[in-house]
Amino acid sequence: MQTLFDFLTFKQFITTDILLFCYYIGALIIPVLLYYARHYLVKNSSLIRTFNEFLQHTFASLNVKNQRYAKIVFVLIFLTMEIVWRMMFEVMIGYFQMHDYLQQIASKL
Repeated sequence: MQTLFDFLTFKQFITTDILLFCYYIGALIIPVLLYYARHYLVKNSSLIRTFNEFLQHTFASLNVKNQRYAKIVFVLIFLTMEIVWRMMFEVMIGYFQMHDYLQQIASKL
């Protein structure tokens, strides 16, 4: 009962669980959904269609060696953004854990 009261009075945060949920949505589900929704986006958005045509034309004009480099660069950029996404959530989770620890220390004084 005390846990429910602490939750309702904002003495206990649920942010760690919510942040983990949001992290996995952003890291796994959104990239997969965007990959499968790309045909719809290209068909219904002129800006995305123009950008897609530019990328296809540019990629097709490269030789095989440079196409391979472009794919490697894309994968490295994707992995870097996944790491940045992870670090952002680690900082937020760390902040809320510090907040909880400081409140525990303050309650013992």
